[in-house]
Amino acid sequence: MPHASNMGKSPNDPRYPNGWHMNDRMPHHDSFEQLWETKWKDPCSKGIYPFMFGSLEDFQPIVEHIIAKGLKEPYNWDEYASCFFGTAEKLGQTAAVALQEGDTDKARDYYLRASAVYRIARFPAPRSPLQHQAWKKGKEMFYAGANLMEHPIHEVLIPHTHALANSSEQKSFIPVNLLIPPSSSSLSSSSSSSSSSSSPSSSGYPLVIIMTGLDGYRTELAVWQRGFLDKGVATLVVEIPGTGDSPALASDPQSADRQWSSVLDYVAKEHVQEIDSTKIVVWGFSTGGYYALRAAHTHHDRLLGSISLGGGCHHMFDEAWLEKVNNLEYPFDLADTLAYKFGYGSDGVERFKKEGQLKFSLLLDGTLMGKCCRCLVVNGEWDRIFPVEDLALALKWGRPKEARIVREKWHMGEPESFVVILRWIHELLGLDWDYMHHLKLLGGKAK
Repeated sequence: MPHASNMGKSPNDPRYPNGWHMNDRMPHHDSFEQLWETKWKDPCSKGIYPFMFGSLEDFQPIVEHIIAKGLKEPYNWDEYASCFFGTAEKLGQTAAVALQEGDTDKARDYYLRASAVYRIARFPAPRSPLQHQAWKKGKEMFYAGANLMEHPIHEVLIPHTHALANSSEQKSFIPVNLLIPPSSSSLSSSSSSSSSSSSPSSSGYPLVIIMTGLDGYRTELAVWQRGFLDKGVATLVVEIPGTGDSPALASDPQSADRQWSSVLDYVAKEHVQEIDSTKIVVWGFSTGGYYALRAAHTHHDRLLGSISLGGGCHHMFDEAWLEKVNNLEYPFDLADTLAYKFGYGSDGVERFKKEGQLKFSLLLDGTLMGKCCRCLVVNGEWDRIFPVEDLALALKWGRPKEARIVREKWHMGEPESFVVILRWIHELLGLDWDYMHHLKLLGGKAK
């Protein structure tokens, strides 16, 4: 990896003036051992992305087993996933016994720990039979644990009323996590920051819709929901097309528009007394940021604000960029994973590289020229997953937007970007500005 002092200098591709050293090969692509030591061990020890709800003691033996097997790119995804199942099953069994014995705190934590292990088994996307099984089992473990939280998180199936006729979308449902604050009195008594909670207005609570990313699904981005609940803000976590259980056609650029219309219609119809439809904010993470930026234009009249965190819009689909990204910041084969997500399958990466920009660019399809709600775009200066030049491009078209490039940070600019965004949301929704309370909840156990 190049030294940090050299980043942002001497570009080797003139289209990316910030200079991304596109010909580099980052060490975590050499072996799983390097991935663990240089990129994953530290976040695992802290229980942060992609190890939400996870425990280092669960993963260390798995890692040692994978290292002993010498696994490295290109991975056999069934072989990779198989290394996680034994530990995940034992954690689930421990949780079930604890639940039978009435120890709900232990049961909750062990179910969620099991979900974290299954998550890394299906990571970055379920592309093999065993990875699909890991995704299914991970959901079971997550919702078993989430049901035991102080404020339980349940799955809600939203009818896809705007589904495309004569397609697989018809008669489908959009699974989401929907968490609406209880009454202000019950929330205040249980919250560690009781002064932060608020009663709904006469029109209901504000709503933050969290659009998940390429590999982070509704089962893990649930970590954000409790912090918003403490502020008297409802949350809805939903997966983007081509990921998780989204029924939207992955290969259709307009399928996301239909999905968001179904979600927003459901909220307006079924939760009219609880949610203020004039105070809906969208927050998209990474690839979800691409969809949040799109929604800021396609649904500008239904959103108070939209946040694109680490999302691209045009250059993310450059063929030259996609030719290089499998060696850069992402932990696995980013171009292949994106091709799978955008409906090209496991063997369509070369077609995706050649066709993706013309098909999905928000510049080429005219989206960026349209009307836009209030919009914040944020990314890290050194992003080598989606080029930060896309952030600059989004500022050149349509209604003026707000932006922050986080200096000398990688993809999404975290954790500093979280402070920027939470401050923006607090201002937009008129909250109490105690956003650090929210951040303190991200790495701990879900209570």
